[in-house]
Amino acid sequence: MQYIDFNNPCHVHFIGIGGISMSGFAKLLHNKGFKVTGSDMKKSELTEELESIGITCKYSCEPENVPEDCNVVVYTAAVKEDNAELVEAKRRGLPTLDRAAMVGDVMLHYKRNISVAGTHGKTTTTSMMSLILLEAGLDPTVSVGGVLNAIGGQFRDGSLGNIVIESCEYTDSFLKFHPTHAIITNIEAEHLDYFKTLENERNSYKKFTALLPEDGILTVEKSIPDYETLFKDVKCPIITYSGKDGSADYSASDVSYDEYDRGSFTLMKAGVPIGKITLSVVGEHNVSNATGAAALALELGIPFEVIKEGLKNYTGTARRFEKKGEYNGAVIIDDYAHHPTEMEATLNAALKYPHKTLWCVFQPHTYSRTVTFKDEICAALAKADKVGLVDIYAAREKDTGVISSKMLAEEIKEKFGTQVYYFSSFGEAEKFLSENLQRGDLLITMGAGNVVKIGEDLLSR
Repeated sequence: MQYIDFNNPCHVHFIGIGGISMSGFAKLLHNKGFKVTGSDMKKSELTEELESIGITCKYSCEPENVPEDCNVVVYTAAVKEDNAELVEAKRRGLPTLDRAAMVGDVMLHYKRNISVAGTHGKTTTTSMMSLILLEAGLDPTVSVGGVLNAIGGQFRDGSLGNIVIESCEYTDSFLKFHPTHAIITNIEAEHLDYFKTLENERNSYKKFTALLPEDGILTVEKSIPDYETLFKDVKCPIITYSGKDGSADYSASDVSYDEYDRGSFTLMKAGVPIGKITLSVVGEHNVSNATGAAALALELGIPFEVIKEGLKNYTGTARRFEKKGEYNGAVIIDDYAHHPTEMEATLNAALKYPHKTLWCVFQPHTYSRTVTFKDEICAALAKADKVGLVDIYAAREKDTGVISSKMLAEEIKEKFGTQVYYFSSFGEAEKFLSENLQRGDLLITMGAGNVVKIGEDLLSR
């Protein structure tokens, strides 16, 4: 049953309204004529912005926060079953939707729903696709997992023609979506705390692509193992792309990089050159991401010159190889990479970036991921000249004592002979870096937690 109906606006209450994604959709519903209220545990710039347009926000978790005239309650994935407001909503028999189900309802109102999924690269590819649609004058609605300066954040409320959604597989969230078109950037073992095995994860992608209608388009990175079998039941056409493999339907040829590792390439269709694309972001992985976005855009009938400009306009999202500034002549870059494949791609790009010594300060993300990929994480970090490790960012997990950043540091030193340092606090890391970074060095702060603060604090000195 559809509970969020633009043709019949109702009163929707958001539990966790201060989240970046939740606040964006709260604003969208407000703009569509819904009465919107919400709660969060603390005031923020996002909740203050919501309040400024007439949305009432409560800064507590109490049963009475759920308004008497409320019709639907939406909650974030972080909300537990015993949340007082969620319990109250269920006691009163109100429909309750998690964020993914709410997004799925919203998608039903758009003519073209583009979902970008994959283990890596989905934030960037979503952003690239969004900028192509903006350049084409198609006024897209956008929901992306990183801060995209071109839209002033992570959310853009556009027309009902096109919506572009970064679609996460964790807890099978994307199975509640209603895509008409999709891009799958890759499928690797990830979120094994939920999926347990790669086979289960691949099966989730199989179910996701089965949601596509006959008149949709599935755009797939050709190196996904056995993709033909995995997606054999998809009802719509399947288009392949690759940044390397010339046998894909769309591929990158004559790839070159400037002195900052920003790629340029000739986009090929079925082996025939279409035109030259020059990127404003670094790395081989972004050549692949751009090829995927360009492939779907061309299939949708968007002219190549528009695609070329849209891709050139993409200068990155926050925490994706983002230059934060310079400290005593050393360049500081921050990156969200936390899976070994992402870490390797980031450090490969950094190795091509002008530098004297490459430093990487890494904050592992979750104990389960660190245990599962311990060897791969160590091998990726060993690409840097000097490595710093801070304590694991626990996120949703508890420390079982099985793994620690100190153990990683010892293993990297023993296996690879890399200069590696363990820091018990951010303050210790900042002090060490302030004393040891030299002019011409390159520092990458890396991880999905709050390691970005190390570079930002250095720059604020």
